[in-house]
Amino acid sequence: MADPAHTSFLPPIITFLAAALVAVPIARRLGVGGVLGYLAAGVIIGPSVLGLVGDPASLRQVAELGVVLLLFIIGLELKLSRLFVMRRDIFGLGLQQLAISAALIGFVVWRMGVTPGGAFVAGVALALSATAVALQILEERGELQTPYGQRAFAVLLFQDLSIVPLLAAVPLLGGRAPDATGFEMALSIGAGVAAIAALVVAGRYLLNPLFQLIAPFGARELMTAAALLVVLGSAFLMEEVGLSMALGAFLAGLLLAESNFKHQLEADIEPFRGLLLGLFFMSVGMSLDLKVLADYALLLVGITIALVTAKILICFALLRASGSSWNDSWRAAAVL
Repeated sequence: MADPAHTSFLPPIITFLAAALVAVPIARRLGVGGVLGYLAAGVIIGPSVLGLVGDPASLRQVAELGVVLLLFIIGLELKLSRLFVMRRDIFGLGLQQLAISAALIGFVVWRMGVTPGGAFVAGVALALSATAVALQILEERGELQTPYGQRAFAVLLFQDLSIVPLLAAVPLLGGRAPDATGFEMALSIGAGVAAIAALVVAGRYLLNPLFQLIAPFGARELMTAAALLVVLGSAFLMEEVGLSMALGAFLAGLLLAESNFKHQLEADIEPFRGLLLGLFFMSVGMSLDLKVLADYALLLVGITIALVTAKILICFALLRASGSSWNDSWRAAAVL
């Protein structure tokens, strides 16, 4: 007789797989892409509708590994030389987009009666883009390597890099002692820079020898384990210093982009990436509270339309001013 206290871990996994098999093909048949399919499936199986998965938060940490693996794959497809060529877009276009969008949104929020500190936080938060959604859309369409896809990616990368100084600045708005917060900010930024430097050094001198050491054994599972160790270890290091886990995975991929093992690593990681990224989007859908959305439907729709329109216009103007065509500017702005 089964132990009544025992709870199987299989039902949520079976529910996720079944929902993905139904929702994603329908979404792609309708031409709206797999991301919306996963989100819709999450809403349906989540607490707001069928309640087949009662605690979406319990899945979120595992699901976020999908975003981590996505950035690792993207890093593998780039090279340091290509990233150097993109530096103007990353630190020029990316900085302009974040600064102008945050300033405009923050000003509007401030005029609505929010404190200056709160307006700053709201402006910065709403100026950022959803990296996972944007990159998945570009991947699905096969347009990440296009001119507009690369410029959109450069802006997303700058946003990830800006997280540490932005998070370090938030305590300054909370009335804490200036000396303590200034020291903490410097310490946080220094830790982030040191972690990135350590990862670059390790990637340059340790990663290739590691895979060369494993390769002669001919065991594919060892290569897969080593690949996951590199990705998750890099992500963990970045998380520990307050940076994005996805940024750590991206740097690891970038450092292995010219490795002889690049294609094997990509083949080993791809299946994990696809399933976990789907789970990530589904967990986002599960977390939506449809009752709250219904109660504030008109307000949310109005604010969303205004926010998205403003961000598209800002991004479009910046992209056009920096040399993109009309078509590429609209497409990159819409993705962002």
